[in-house]
Amino acid sequence: MAILDSKGRLFGKISLLDIAAGLIMLMVVVGLFLLPGGSGSSVAQIGTTTKPVEIDVIVRGLTVSNPQGLITALQQEKKTNIIIRNQPFGEVDVLNVKSLPRSVAVPQPDGTVKPLPDPRPELEYTVDMMVTLGGQAQVLADGPVLGGSKIKVGTPMELEGQTYRFNAPVVGVRILDQKAQ
Repeated sequence: MAILDSKGRLFGKISLLDIAAGLIMLMVVVGLFLLPGGSGSSVAQIGTTTKPVEIDVIVRGLTVSNPQGLITALQQEKKTNIIIRNQPFGEVDVLNVKSLPRSVAVPQPDGTVKPLPDPRPELEYTVDMMVTLGGQAQVLADGPVLGGSKIKVGTPMELEGQTYRFNAPVVGVRILDQKAQ
C-alpha cells in the first residue's frame, strides 16, 4: 500500500489539506492561549508612581444660553467627569475656571493694531474659558497617564457634568511634587 495515493490522501484515508488546516488551527489556539501578549497596560503599571497633576484645558467658542451660569456651575460643582480619546476616565477636581475675553483686532490710523471687545451681539451666547483640572496620574518616563491615556498638550478631552458636555483640548500639564501639596 502506498503512503500517498493519487487523490492526495495519506494511506488512502486522510487528505493532506485536512492535516494542514488542522495544524494551522492548532497553532492559532496555542498562540492565543500560551504565548504572552496583551495590551501591555498591566506591564506599564509596574514600577510607576502616582503623583498629583494639574491639567489646563481651553474651551473656545462654546455656544451656551447662559455663559456666566456655566462658569459659575463649573466653579461651584468643584468636580467634573472627563473622557479622554473617547474613553471615560472618571471624576477629577475643577481647580479653577477663568473666563477669557473675546476681542477683535482693530487697525488704528497710525498703523498699529489695538484689541477691542468684540461688538457682535451673538457673542452674548458664546464663552471662551480656561479650566484647570486636578487629579492623580501615573507618571511614566514619557509623561503622566490617566486611565491608560497619555496626557500631553493637544490631547482631546471632553468635560461632562450634570448639565453640560463639551470638548476641550489640553493646553498645559503640570506634574506636582507631592511635598508641595
